[in-house]
Amino acid sequence: MAGQRSYTASILKATIRKLDPREMIHNPVMFVVELGTAVVVWLTLIQKGAADRNYDLLVAIILFLTILFANFAEAFAEARGRAQADFLRRTKSSTRAKLLLPDGTTSWVDAPQLTKGAKVLVEAGDVIPGDGVVIEGVGSVDESAITGESAPVVKAADDGVTGGTVLLSDHLVIEITVNAGETFLDRMIALVEGAERQKTPNEIALSALLGVLTLIFVLVVVTLVPIARYFGPHAANITTMVALLVCLIPTTIGALLSAIGIAGMNRVSLVNVVAKSGRAVEAAGDIDTIILDKTGTITIGNRMATEFLPVPGVTQEELAEASLISSLADTTPEGRSVVELAQDILHIKELPQYEGEAVPFSAHTRMSGIDLADGRKIRKGAVSAIRDIVEDPPAELEQNAERVAKDGGTPLAVEMDGRALGIIRLKDIVKSGLKERFNDFRAMGIRTVMATGDNKITAAVIAQEAGVDDFIAEAKPEDKIALIKKEQSQGKLVAMTGDGTNDAPALAQADVGLAMNSGTMAAKEAGNMIDLDSNPTKLLDVVMVGKQLLITRGALTTFSISNDIAKYFAIIPAMFAAVPELSGLKALNIMGLKTPHGAILSALIFNALIIPALIPFAIRGVKYRAESADAMLARNIFNWGVLGVIIPFIAIWGIDHILGLFGLA
Repeated sequence: MAGQRSYTASILKATIRKLDPREMIHNPVMFVVELGTAVVVWLTLIQKGAADRNYDLLVAIILFLTILFANFAEAFAEARGRAQADFLRRTKSSTRAKLLLPDGTTSWVDAPQLTKGAKVLVEAGDVIPGDGVVIEGVGSVDESAITGESAPVVKAADDGVTGGTVLLSDHLVIEITVNAGETFLDRMIALVEGAERQKTPNEIALSALLGVLTLIFVLVVVTLVPIARYFGPHAANITTMVALLVCLIPTTIGALLSAIGIAGMNRVSLVNVVAKSGRAVEAAGDIDTIILDKTGTITIGNRMATEFLPVPGVTQEELAEASLISSLADTTPEGRSVVELAQDILHIKELPQYEGEAVPFSAHTRMSGIDLADGRKIRKGAVSAIRDIVEDPPAELEQNAERVAKDGGTPLAVEMDGRALGIIRLKDIVKSGLKERFNDFRAMGIRTVMATGDNKITAAVIAQEAGVDDFIAEAKPEDKIALIKKEQSQGKLVAMTGDGTNDAPALAQADVGLAMNSGTMAAKEAGNMIDLDSNPTKLLDVVMVGKQLLITRGALTTFSISNDIAKYFAIIPAMFAAVPELSGLKALNIMGLKTPHGAILSALIFNALIIPALIPFAIRGVKYRAESADAMLARNIFNWGVLGVIIPFIAIWGIDHILGLFGLA
């Protein structure tokens, strides 16, 4: 309860603080409203007639409420971010660390005192005091405070850890890799708090447009003043002119523009993604091409051995035994799956022991294996690599490999002492639901490209099964950069994911680079977004959030400008209704508003109330649908354009009748 009161109090304080003209001047539309309010307040104080004073006072109150509602929208959006930042800040500030001293002893220090290169001992139950790398030990880490994922993650030597997470078991020795104030938690606090949020290019452009529109309407209203004076003081006074100006300038979008941007950043954090800037979120909404790794993104990632295909003259048992021996030292998921499949084929439960020297996989040779003590040498790896070291590769080796590839699997060749034994079929599974999501992107005009190190045949099968638009096979890091640059040279925005140091150049080159939290520091620094869940498919969610941000801003801008039409028909006829020479303007009073003052007050009240009414749309975002730009534009114009004209007509007419009941119209 106390927390709720504190939350409410912070919003109210921020709302009042933003009344400072030095704060308000950053929003030109609302700054003009504030100046207009000051003018009307001054007129109220010097007004002599009671009726005119009451009218001026009502206008001043409504204008002041308009400013308060605008400030409240921005303060509310900021408060949502600060609530999350406060939780993270408490986690950070309460952390203490066991600093390892040169003599092997430990000393308790506050986490902010740790510097880059310091080594700390973290035991079960301790909070990890800062970003770093495990240099000793293996332990289970609870990352839920950062990622929201309850399942613990096992960390071992060379794995990165994040400050604020909790070690659940065993102990770790961690080397701190950043100085105080530069940790991942610090960057996340700054992001979600939104205090230093920089406006995005589109937001700056829209603010400039709103400023220009405001200036134009100021000139229009100033021009109307001598015309009104010509017809006499009964035509219009300064208060009415201020009311006209406030109703004509785009106050609705001017009041909500900052809130939309802040809420967009917050929505990214809700999907457990940290954006380093609002520019990245906005760019995600304009993406033309998405480059996705196959393994772990489009497919589940753990290829499993499903079949042994021996060449003529070799039995399945011989191939299974050789595959088993060459995979005993292979701790990868696919290596373990080869061992398990071989055990099933050979009907053995206990793994046999073989003396020899394991040969680890090398990206250069593209194979691994074992050199046995009895002189036998067994290798398994890429078909082309095995073919090069086999003296006389049988045609069936290539035929089986091609058949596996055409079925969407990955062929792995096995040889022993220069003799080809056969093919291991590895199968990777396309993640469910991706094909539908790619169809949604296609409807939006976004092109999806799969990048994989597999051969062209396998890549083509997986690409067709997943439903991507294009693919590049046997891709190297430089191939991804080349593809990104090619797309960008055509004026397109490109997004991609990555987690390794070799992905860093491409992540830096892409307009939206989503780095995995489990990835290397180089990848995290190169990307402009970090996925806390380390789920490569999160890029699809980020694009959706970016699209929703742009659609929300466009929808509310359309609605705001459409509102001006109704407010124009409410005030202009009322201003000159009492002028005999302009009696023809009465025909413009299509809403049948009763009196000039009632019409003006009704339009102003609607102008003020529509701002808080639209705050939920600004915070949650306008509902997003996957469709083409033309269909989206048509729906936007109808829903927020046409309705943006109709709703004010009905609302102003209703408010005018309510005011009439109280004798104010």
